[in-house]
Amino acid sequence: MKKEDKASLFVKRILKITHIKVSKKLENLLIQIFKFGIVGVMATIIDFASIYILKEFLHIHVIVANTLSFCIATVYNYMASIHWVFKVNQDKDPKKNFILFIFFSVIGLILNDLLMWFTVEQFQIYYLLGKVIATCLVMIFNFITRKLFLE
Repeated sequence: MKKEDKASLFVKRILKITHIKVSKKLENLLIQIFKFGIVGVMATIIDFASIYILKEFLHIHVIVANTLSFCIATVYNYMASIHWVFKVNQDKDPKKNFILFIFFSVIGLILNDLLMWFTVEQFQIYYLLGKVIATCLVMIFNFITRKLFLE
């Protein structure tokens, strides 16, 4: 029998404590969303730390810094996603999975940069607040596309 990880046990315990009964399929989806959230928080920390360092210490333009920080976080996110979050379809070619992940990450990057440009350049919102807005919206896009195409 496969040992469950702490994230799975945590979600199951919360469901039990709150007396919420769900199907096994929904339980697995909730566990996956929780794991995606953990990976997302870590990727976001990497992303925010990177953009801050690139902009404040290296004086790189905010959009370039955003692009670089997004790429750094995406590499982490890919590794964590395929190893811990998603049940990657083993019948699919790993190279194809990586290409799809990068393809949708690039779309996410474009959305992220557009949202950053819109919030920072057009509305003069502080760049880290703009980053929060962009990150939240792109996170939804990322989960849906990774769920659909990796599994």
